[in-house]
Amino acid sequence: MALMKAVSLERYGNVDVLQYGDTLRPTPGAGEVLIRAQATSVNPFDCAVRAGYVTGYYNYNFPLILGLDVAGTVVECGTGVTKFAPGDLVYARTDPSRNGAYAEYVLACAEEAAASPKLVEPVQAAAIPHVALTAWAMVETADLRPGQTVLIHGAAGGVGHLAVQFAKMRGARVIGTASVQNQDFLRTIGVDVPVDYTTTPFESVASNVDAVFDTIGGETQQRSWPLLKPGGILLSIVQPPSQEIAETYGVRQQFAGAGMAGGEQLAKFAAMVDAGQLKVTVSKVLPLSEAQRAHMLVEGRHMRGKLVLEIAQ
Repeated sequence: MALMKAVSLERYGNVDVLQYGDTLRPTPGAGEVLIRAQATSVNPFDCAVRAGYVTGYYNYNFPLILGLDVAGTVVECGTGVTKFAPGDLVYARTDPSRNGAYAEYVLACAEEAAASPKLVEPVQAAAIPHVALTAWAMVETADLRPGQTVLIHGAAGGVGHLAVQFAKMRGARVIGTASVQNQDFLRTIGVDVPVDYTTTPFESVASNVDAVFDTIGGETQQRSWPLLKPGGILLSIVQPPSQEIAETYGVRQQFAGAGMAGGEQLAKFAAMVDAGQLKVTVSKVLPLSEAQRAHMLVEGRHMRGKLVLEIAQ
């Protein structure tokens, strides 16, 4: 059987469990496409899986290949696939419950994939799917409207910097928190009120907001409840918000996620990118073999935009 290079793990643990080497090349089943990957991105979700933090949600088998995002070329289609053909350039957010995209060849359900944006390279395309789907879900759930105000924590991060852009597309006013080195970046992506959380308590700037997008959790989430107007909503992607606390403040809450099979929405994102309406920031590109280093950087929680792993052709 054919082999491929991949990064896999045999057990949960720190970055040392990530091993680069040979593994079997997968074969597409019904409704699936096999993608020759050119790039994948590293999401905090990958780090959480590696550390064993999501075992309550997914029952993985080892060896496990991590990675949600992929951009590359279709090389083989399973039975029943009419949407794509070999040679098509695609990008996808793969099913998080099975082997993923830290590999030369990646399986994806046809419904998870879409034609890649035409005006960006695979390195940029691979940075989009998971964070864009997550940010879009937050904006949709909050039902942001013109004139409303949203407070976005971690606004320079992967999900945050796209949530800012989607919120601005909806006509919302955006207050965004980030460290001092990212204040100018926040302005370039449309944040109306940038807040340096290292020097300025965000409570001194934000009040009576319609929505809070929490990408940080912990104390940041707890301090955000009083800032919502009655009926407002706190959405978190890192820590399920308390229904009890929400009721105390007369607001709503939800634990947000990217959902499944987002190919149709990815096609819309690709159109936004090609129209110049949506820009993804890639702050670091490493080879696939340096996945350990990539996880260390992402776990440092100070990445601007996304970190991408490039896969040699």
